[in-house]
Formats: sequence, C-alpha cells, structure tokens
Amino acid sequence: MAVDESPANQDLTARARIRDAALREFAEHGVKGATIRGIAKAAGVSPGLVQHHFGTKEALRRACDEYVIDVIRETKREALKGGVAAPGVLPALLKTALPLQRYLARALVDGSDEAARLFDEAVEFTEDLIVNGMEGMSPAKTSDPHAYAAVLCAMSFGTTVLHEHLTRNLGAHPFSLEGYPRMALAMFDILTDNLMSPELMAQARAAVEQLKASAEGAQPDRQRIPTSDAAARKADSDPPV
Repeated sequence: MAVDESPANQDLTARARIRDAALREFAEHGVKGATIRGIAKAAGVSPGLVQHHFGTKEALRRACDEYVIDVIRETKREALKGGVAAPGVLPALLKTALPLQRYLARALVDGSDEAARLFDEAVEFTEDLIVNGMEGMSPAKTSDPHAYAAVLCAMSFGTTVLHEHLTRNLGAHPFSLEGYPRMALAMFDILTDNLMSPELMAQARAAVEQLKASAEGAQPDRQRIPTSDAAARKADSDPPV
C-alpha cells in the first residue's frame, strides 16, 4: 500500500522523520551550519540513509522548502473553504505550524530561491483577493493593488521573522496554542482600528503624494516657479559671462 506523505498526513516514515529533523536543524543552525550528520542524529537514522533519500544537503533543503510551501498552500485552501473555523482544526494547524514557522523565518532571512518564490506567491495570492475579493472581505481602497499586497505580506511575514521578539513580549511563541490567540486578536484590532484621524491621514497622504511626484520628476504645480516668456527671452539674449 502506498504511503501518503501529504502535508496533512502525520507520517512517521524515515523520509518524513529526516525531513522534520532537517526543518528543526535548518531553523536552528541555518543551511550553512546544519550538517547531514547532525540531521541524521536528530532523526535517529544514519547519515547514509539521509543521503539515500535526499542525496545532498542542498537537495534536502529544497525538499523542506517545497514541503513548507505545500503546507501553506493547503492551509490557504482550507481557509478559503472555511475549514479553519471547524472545531479542532486551528489547534491542529498550530501544532504543525510551529516548526514550519521557525524554519520559514530562517529561510526568509538567509534567503533561498524557494523562500523568494513563497513570498512572491503570497503576494500574487493576496493581490488576487484584493482585486477580485471574496466573501467576508471589504474592497481595498487602493490604486496600487500590487504594492498593497506586497506590503501586507511583508507585514504578515514580519511576525514570522521576528517571532523571537514577539515571544519575549507576548510571553509565548506567537504560533503556539498559548501565544497565537493574543497575536491574532491584536492583528484583528490593528486591521479594524483607525489610529490616524482623517485630517492627519490626509496630511500624511498629501506629503507622500508630493514626494512621489517629485521622484517621478513631476513637481506639483504649486511647487513650480513660474517663468514668463519675457524672462525666458531675456535669459536667452543675455551674453554669456
């Protein structure tokens, strides 16, 4: 019988144990610091078995990247179907998420092609929601949905990258059963609160729009110094100094 190694399956095959051990070792030591021998020891297998299943450390890292991407994709699909709201689903996801989030944090900081692809996919997914919407979402008030999506993803991934600092301030890891509710409720408050008054927001937006116009080489009209035709002709006729 074939063994199901999908992200949702809590398999205990040697390959899965090696992968899970690699997730922990890469998260703790980074790709450069982690070793085949250390991963094998953490998985309770021989270094030869690690090489048998994955070949090289780089191939194992790519397998970990792909696994994390698959889990995140599956979680998104469940969220869109409303599956995360089902009893017991969120605690189970959090139990799986903790080692993955630690690995993802390290991957995003260390940099890898798969981490870059994951971020870009997240931006594409978010932009699609912004443009096309979904049930329960209000339309985004933006003229630049791609930038909106990219910044929103960066803010979201920031909780992953800065998880150690969040843990220190929240008193529990933000993706643990104890820490996640506090972080999530704070996020909900941030998304629904209007901290800036309409007047202050208008002033800030006007200043940034002016900066944008300046960067594009198109100063606002009120910033331009008018030059009359006569003054221009005089400047042209003046002899060079």
